[in-house]
Amino acid sequence: MSTYDAQPTRRPLKVAVVGSGPAGIYASDALMKSGRDVSIDIFERLPAPFGLIRYGVAPDHPRIKGIIKSLHRVLDKPQVRLLGNVNIGSSLTVVELQEYYDAVIFATGATGDRDLTVPGAELKGHHGAGEFVGFYDSHPEFSREWDLSAESVAVVGVGNVGLDVARILAKTADELLPTEIADNVYSGLSHNAAREIHVFGRRGPAQAKFTPLELKELDHSPTIEVVVNPEDIDYDEASANLRRESKITDQVCSILESYAIREPKGAPHKLFIHFFEAPVEIIGEVDPETGQQRVAAIRTERTQLDGTGNVHGTGEYTEWPVGAVYRAVGYQSDPVPGVPFSNSTHTIPNGGGRVLDTDSTPIPGLYTTGWVRRGPVGLIGNTKGDANETVGNLLADWEAGTLPQPTHTDIDDVVKLLEERGIEYTTWEGWQRLDAAERAAGEAEGRERKKFVEWADMVAHSRETLSARV
Repeated sequence: MSTYDAQPTRRPLKVAVVGSGPAGIYASDALMKSGRDVSIDIFERLPAPFGLIRYGVAPDHPRIKGIIKSLHRVLDKPQVRLLGNVNIGSSLTVVELQEYYDAVIFATGATGDRDLTVPGAELKGHHGAGEFVGFYDSHPEFSREWDLSAESVAVVGVGNVGLDVARILAKTADELLPTEIADNVYSGLSHNAAREIHVFGRRGPAQAKFTPLELKELDHSPTIEVVVNPEDIDYDEASANLRRESKITDQVCSILESYAIREPKGAPHKLFIHFFEAPVEIIGEVDPETGQQRVAAIRTERTQLDGTGNVHGTGEYTEWPVGAVYRAVGYQSDPVPGVPFSNSTHTIPNGGGRVLDTDSTPIPGLYTTGWVRRGPVGLIGNTKGDANETVGNLLADWEAGTLPQPTHTDIDDVVKLLEERGIEYTTWEGWQRLDAAERAAGEAEGRERKKFVEWADMVAHSRETLSARV
């Protein structure tokens, strides 16, 4: 019999989850499915929940947003309370969270862009893919305007984020209008001058990180001509083994091969997928209007497979005239004030989800899951696996009696603290009001939803403040 079972009068386990994206919500779900008596508060820095599902998925991929329906079911549970518009580090500190909860799980995800360490990376016109995603997904912390004057554009990285960026750049604004994009996004994309988008990968088709459906959907747009050079279809022994071992890899290679051999369909926007081209420099020129150096070209070195699936340079270089470069080389997490953080891996050091101190010993009561735990790799299944392992270790510590005891045990104590500090926190009921308002705005234009962009507007609709009613 566990320690927990032996104490039937023991109060519920109080857990704070920091982050309301899939990782945080799956951790909450795992806690409830454990059969323990739990009380969970999910803290979200933004006024609205769902993290990368709301602010990282391209608007023309509603099927992926269907994941929100399963997340909804978790947040509907009575054991869970959403507290949005609360920044852990300023609204509340980690030390304070430990005064109100038995355990804290950090599931803050990853939204920053990894660097592209080549000469010219500082030039105007070089962007992180995440910045552009933040623009077209109406993340309130990102720019409301975007320079789309470049007729030829480079995207560095052969993963789904790079594919999303390339596809959005290649589509017309009118193609995207039926989606949930905000007015400023539609206006910006209406002035998009891009006619050629070049996607670069330093290795071959078998090493690409696309998913088959994403890759195939590129061809669904009547405005996009996908172009793959037949000379880029190459495999070494390791690549051939990858195809045999992975159905997904084989499907991706087959789709790329079909693009390489087919006849052109005559679409106005060309989307080139280049393999075996490693970016080595972004080349600049003086903008005559501003006098600033800005992107004029990207220089790549031709690479060659070495038999292991890796590549080496051949010494053959090409300059591609482009007016903008988007790096889609991976996301990275930001540190949480008061929590150990590795600046080399951009993750919270942990053992099985237990947060580790500088001497590699677990910090009682602190846990982590999702991308901030393992880095921005893996799919939904990996995120669920992370959550289950983290929650399993948390519950083991709870039953072993090693968790620190909070000084505030009433579930409403933390809400009183937020109110005392004048924090305009948002709730699950508030999200439902915001959701209804966005859907109503979309319905007026024959669309399912139209996103609100401004932070204050989201808070006002969520809280039904007087200003929102007037």
